[in-house]
Amino acid sequence: MGDMKNKVNQLLGLLLICFLFVNCSGSENEDCTKTITIPQFYIVNGQTYSYDTTQEVPCDLPDIEEPQQIDSPPELENFMYEIIQFEFIPDTGNNTSRLQFEIKLINNNNVSANGFPYLTIKSDGLEFSTSYSSEATEPCLRLPANSFCIMTFDKEYPIDPNLGTPSSMELLEVVYYLTN
Repeated sequence: MGDMKNKVNQLLGLLLICFLFVNCSGSENEDCTKTITIPQFYIVNGQTYSYDTTQEVPCDLPDIEEPQQIDSPPELENFMYEIIQFEFIPDTGNNTSRLQFEIKLINNNNVSANGFPYLTIKSDGLEFSTSYSSEATEPCLRLPANSFCIMTFDKEYPIDPNLGTPSSMELLEVVYYLTN
């Protein structure tokens, strides 16, 4: 009977060791991951825009709460544009110049995008980039999935007698920067 008792004790001891090994090994926690939101921001022409990203990390990694500046703005992939109209009139006859355009912004992705169009223009040999969104009739701050938006802009500017006005403007490029 003592031999049987020893075998039962050995079996119980072995089961206890196996139980402790499985529960204390930490293998369950080593495979644990979570998705965190990383707050980010970027600056374009003195304006700050936020663009948070997500990343899968180990469970024991703390969340990131302090926003991190990124060097270049994230651009919408699979983005295209078509110039419907782009016209610059250096002198309207009313002591103003006029810039008007319609640009079809196309999102070829299966998800909608929030952001803003950013135009590069050549004016009298000089290139500059700006969004024109704050003054556009339709700024296209959201592009639906697999769809488009037509950015519409029409504005007259007073001609400065000291500086004059450019003689020409040409649209070189449009990108779509992403925001939250």
